[in-house]
Amino acid sequence: MSTGTPQPLGTRVYRSLVRPLAFAMDPERAHYWTMGLFGFGLSLPLIGAALRRSLAADAGPSDAVTVAGLAFPHRVGLAAGFDKDGRWLSALSTMGFAFVEVGTVTPKPQPGNPKPRLFRLKEDRGLINRMGFNNSGLDALVMRLRKRPDGLIVGGNIGRNKTTPNAQAADDYHACFVALHPHVDYFAVNVSSPNTPGLRELQDRAPLTALLLRLQDHNRAQTVQRPVFLKIAPDLTDAQLDDIVALVADTGIDGVIATNTTISRDGLRMAREQVEALGAGGLSGAPVRRRSTEVVRYLRQRGDFAIIGVGGIEDADSAREKAEAGADLVQVYSGMVYTGPGIVRDCLSGLR
Repeated sequence: MSTGTPQPLGTRVYRSLVRPLAFAMDPERAHYWTMGLFGFGLSLPLIGAALRRSLAADAGPSDAVTVAGLAFPHRVGLAAGFDKDGRWLSALSTMGFAFVEVGTVTPKPQPGNPKPRLFRLKEDRGLINRMGFNNSGLDALVMRLRKRPDGLIVGGNIGRNKTTPNAQAADDYHACFVALHPHVDYFAVNVSSPNTPGLRELQDRAPLTALLLRLQDHNRAQTVQRPVFLKIAPDLTDAQLDDIVALVADTGIDGVIATNTTISRDGLRMAREQVEALGAGGLSGAPVRRRSTEVVRYLRQRGDFAIIGVGGIEDADSAREKAEAGADLVQVYSGMVYTGPGIVRDCLSGLR
């Protein structure tokens, strides 16, 4: 793992104090506790000021980039799933992220899958989750986005409710698209989570083309059009990736987010019996880094569209790897758990 730039105060505090306490808790509980603790720290004048100084991305004019018509102050963002309900946008902006993707949101609130449903693979610097699109629903997210912080680019990651059959899935995606359109800067269409039964079947070319064309019809009828990205799985074959390249051209969407979590368990350091005991779910973090980079490279060699690279990014080296493979922007998720809030500065140093 790259040492990158000198560790800021926030990173040192996280790694020496916060992370050991968080890792003693259930991962899902630790997630909310950690963000609550950070929010509390920001509310204290002296500590808050020190955190803001420590975590500022220090992006300059040379870090700025325009992708899919959006002007980003730099190329490091936060992937969907970390802030499903848009609760922590101000805090995440303070951490220096250029953009945050909220969701996955569904039209109706849903509790997600039974707990426990989030697991750390410490030896592998990975996570397994089977959250199941737990979220407070579309109406609650819209209310929060009306108070979103200035200057932060926000993406809306949209999905279908678990009880909605695939035959009506387009209705769920369309409802989310219409309601969020005035409140987000771009969309991520999530048909690649392994934790909603049957969802990945929507990655087949025919249903996916119909879904995206329906969303694009609404998009093009608006005064301001939003960039649309498709979030894909790392488990697709080359033939399926070729279909994705053709689909981007056929539907006129702006690009691809590569990749979501994997269902593969190959190459893990954790003992096979322990991994199997954790059960089903999507694997993220360092174990998916290589495959997600392969997908980014494959798509870039075959398509001229925007690519957001995500999967195993936790430091300068892994961020640079995605960019060299062809990613225009990068997103982190599991790396936040292991590295802490200084991850933005470190990744940004690699992208320079």
